[in-house]
Amino acid sequence: MFQRVTKEILSGLTVSIVALPLAIAFGITATGTSEGALVGLYGAIFAGFFAALFGGTPGQVTGPTGPITVVSTGVIAAHGLEAAFLAFIMAGAFQILFGVCRLGSLIRFIPHPVVSGFMGGIALIIILGELDQVRRSFVVVAATIVLMLVAARVIKSVPASLIALVVITPLLRLVEPLLRDVRVGPVPLNDTVEYIGRIPESIPSVTIPEFSGSLLLTLVLPALSIALLGSIDSLLTSVVMDNITGNRHRSNKELIGQGIGNAVSGLFGGLASAGATVRSVVNVRSGGSTGLSAATHSVILLALVAGLGSVVQYIPLAVLSGILILTAVGMFDWESLRKAPVSPRGDVLVMFATMIVTVVVDLTAAVAVGVLLAFVVHGAHTRRGKALVVHDGADRYRIEGPLSFLSVDRVFTALRNDRPNMSLSLEKVGYIDMSGAKALLTFIDHSHKSGVELGIRDLPPHVETRLVALADDEQRDKLKTVVETA
Repeated sequence: MFQRVTKEILSGLTVSIVALPLAIAFGITATGTSEGALVGLYGAIFAGFFAALFGGTPGQVTGPTGPITVVSTGVIAAHGLEAAFLAFIMAGAFQILFGVCRLGSLIRFIPHPVVSGFMGGIALIIILGELDQVRRSFVVVAATIVLMLVAARVIKSVPASLIALVVITPLLRLVEPLLRDVRVGPVPLNDTVEYIGRIPESIPSVTIPEFSGSLLLTLVLPALSIALLGSIDSLLTSVVMDNITGNRHRSNKELIGQGIGNAVSGLFGGLASAGATVRSVVNVRSGGSTGLSAATHSVILLALVAGLGSVVQYIPLAVLSGILILTAVGMFDWESLRKAPVSPRGDVLVMFATMIVTVVVDLTAAVAVGVLLAFVVHGAHTRRGKALVVHDGADRYRIEGPLSFLSVDRVFTALRNDRPNMSLSLEKVGYIDMSGAKALLTFIDHSHKSGVELGIRDLPPHVETRLVALADDEQRDKLKTVVETA
């Protein structure tokens, strides 16, 4: 028991180191001022702690993320920071309502190409938003990115973002006086370097935002947008966590936890937050498997805030810009982009349409357009909506119907059991989309890790071609071992 608790706490410490620069960077991006550092940190502290306490995905870490930051930036720009805090509280209330009404289960109907396009669009928005900082401090941004890329390969035990902060911040303070005559184009380098500046060192306190009926009415749509995107972002991270751990998250409980976290974060002047994929994966790989590690990360960040101002003030904004750009690059679904030439044309269309609408219109419209387009593509290929799982007795099963985003969650939930052996027929699968192929490959992978002797029989050529095309090398090898030949 003591070893388990110690492991959870140490994992929380590791995650807090990863979360620190990201929370600061997203906070400054959302508010457009150096005071945003504290806003981002408070989001990671309060939303992170209460989502860990009440959420339904063990080990998931909550904090400011790309999608939430993008929509929060628009709310703050349009209504001001104080009104935005009220919007965050309202968004939390909406998320609690979503969970109570059991809307979390709808995440299963978001197709993989929509997720890929949505995250790619968010990444583009973040990169485009940092171009101004790149123009002002190109050398520092470039040095940060190069150092992080090298550090990620050479020093795997320490987060690359932390290495960039620790190395470049003091180095720039030392060499900046020597660079007064160095120019990047027509602009002197020393004039382009900006710093966060001192942030207040204090214990956060509850502040009830001033509001009126008209303001509440004005903030309903922005709050609903934050709630929807935060819910989607969090539940997608929950799905990633399921794929890594082999567990099943409780989506509606997770929404309630996220809602409580965002409501409390707004009360304390923190940024709206969501389940953060990178931080959650770091937590699991560091040994964290319960809410204790995620809550510990928030407690450590709170302890750091009390004496952080004197240190944080010297961090160059260009370093945070480099961290954000590299984080955004990592948000692209590079595997799906590489596989686009061999993926179903309809799925590729959905992915790029979602990405374009995300950048050009807005995030909520992008998800709606992507899902609607996915339904159209599905209808063009088959009239039958969902696949069914049929139990043929003993350890023999078969799937009948199109294996698509409409049915993969239900199908593979039904196939999960404690049997040591399973034979699965795919003879009646007339159509398989990208979501279905990804889900089947993940199921094969989990069966292998769980020690289940899985055999796939009657594999139609078109399904086999799709699986081979979308699988990576490791998945392709596992596929060969489970396919039964006549």
